[in-house]
Amino acid sequence: MRESVSGNAELRFSLLGPVRAWRGEESLPTGSPYQRALLAALLMREGRTATAAELIDSLWGAEPPASALPVVRTYASRLRKVLGSDVVVSRSGGYAISALPEGAVDLWTAQRLAEEAERARAAGDLDQARDVLGRALAVWDGEPLAGVPGPYAEAQRARLEEWRLQLIESRLDLDLEQGRHAEAVAELTALTAAHPLRERLRELLMLALYRSGRQAEALAVYADTRRLLAEELGVDPRPGLSYLQQRILQADPALSAPSAPVTGPAALPVVPAQLPASVPDFTGRTAFVEELHDVLASGEGEVMAVSSLTGIGGVGKTALAVQVAHRA
Repeated sequence: MRESVSGNAELRFSLLGPVRAWRGEESLPTGSPYQRALLAALLMREGRTATAAELIDSLWGAEPPASALPVVRTYASRLRKVLGSDVVVSRSGGYAISALPEGAVDLWTAQRLAEEAERARAAGDLDQARDVLGRALAVWDGEPLAGVPGPYAEAQRARLEEWRLQLIESRLDLDLEQGRHAEAVAELTALTAAHPLRERLRELLMLALYRSGRQAEALAVYADTRRLLAEELGVDPRPGLSYLQQRILQADPALSAPSAPVTGPAALPVVPAQLPASVPDFTGRTAFVEELHDVLASGEGEVMAVSSLTGIGGVGKTALAVQVAHRA
């Protein structure tokens, strides 16, 4: 839980780039790479307590040094001296970051802006949603947790990079909804070159090319995607991408670009249809997420695709369902 305390209102932290700390305009020393790893692990928990064992595992994994526990205590003591004893607190044999204002961590700011963009899009205000997504993406300052060692930082880097790409895809999707397909082609071309196996980017590029009057190039993207997936992974494109190819071949009128960029909120009242918030650090289950997403996307017309999840209590059925629902 984040707490707002006026005495620490000037403290700021960066996680979406190098791990840094400031008090006002003054840069604060964050110590060695492993001390920064400890600071990052605490900040990522947003006020929740991390036990000493969890922190040791975060920093060194399965093979910690014999001195791991006293080293963790030393790092925590040094951070307490720099940040304040009311910020780095000892709880139940572990540590937590406490007493920070809402906007003290750049990651928290990006999360808040992403949620604001979702609300704007749900309300039909595509212009506002796109603008806020752009502000969320501007918070990034390079590779997240740059230079921070340890298995926890490595996993979080991958998660945050995946989230950043999802935000980019959402913003580009808004570009296409607003008729900005010509401008989107160049960015999508660069992104697909950097992430050649990311099918959602390929799908957006195909649609942007088609709407720009470049049907042959759109179909060439599909052919290249199919070849690449077969060579690299031994799989076919997901059903959604194949369906788009068929619609392009048939010149489906529904694929046509909007007649004019859509701006401002929708004129009609919005029917509430909100999902529960997804888990911010959801990891694993990649194969299940892809499989369920493809099943849900396979329904056509008035036919509804249905899937069920079964398993013993506590294995994460609800978290998985919510994650897939947000993608769908």
